[in-house]
Amino acid sequence: MALANAEYPFLNLMWTMLVFFCWIAWFWLLFVAFGDLYRRADVSGWAKAGWTVLVIVLPIFGVLLYLITQGRHLVERQRSREAGYVSTSDTTGAAQIAEARRLLEDGVIDDAEFQALKRKALAR
Repeated sequence: MALANAEYPFLNLMWTMLVFFCWIAWFWLLFVAFGDLYRRADVSGWAKAGWTVLVIVLPIFGVLLYLITQGRHLVERQRSREAGYVSTSDTTGAAQIAEARRLLEDGVIDDAEFQALKRKALAR
């Protein structure tokens, strides 16, 4: 045990842990940047290709540049994507039946479709 301590001092261990942590944090930033970039509909394919090349050629600079220039609204885009993934299956059966009744009264569905939706909502 003493031999292992002499060959690899505590400060070297701390330095190794810091470098490893920074490496993991950089990969996390890379995934955040690419995830945001490729989900954006307001960015053209050429711009996406340009950012990809920049991040591959100059990795740390490219990711930081993307976050500085494009990250201003990153949180808003993330929240809007999360809001779009909210499932309507969380609504109660009564709310589903009320919606089906409204569709029936508006003439969007007929009585057979209403009864099918009603059975489906009550089966939950």
